[in-house]
Amino acid sequence: MSENNEVAAATAEASAVAGPAKWIYILYLVGLIVPFASLVGLIMAYVNKGAAPQWIQTHYQFQIRTFWIGFLYFLISFLLMFVVVGWLTLLVALVWYIVRCVKGLSALNLSQEHPNPTGWLF
Repeated sequence: MSENNEVAAATAEASAVAGPAKWIYILYLVGLIVPFASLVGLIMAYVNKGAAPQWIQTHYQFQIRTFWIGFLYFLISFLLMFVVVGWLTLLVALVWYIVRCVKGLSALNLSQEHPNPTGWLF
């Protein structure tokens, strides 16, 4: 019985620590519809990354990189829209952004560190 209590306590602690990281992923996804929500998530990631456990720090690093790499991809897509191919690159950038957020959320829900926080793809 004591072992079940320890597991429940560890799970509750992991959920409490992972809360801000989960909200950042949600803000990133909401940012696709609501302007500046992703920017709020970025600021939260920068603020929270120093005091977090190592496994959460990988998520914050991944989230910060997702924002800046996504910003680069969306900027390139916007510039290429004048040459029509930008619409295709914008679609690819949107899919990339959503997949990164969903994969990060799934790793976070499993209380795992992100497997590749410095990667450019997924």
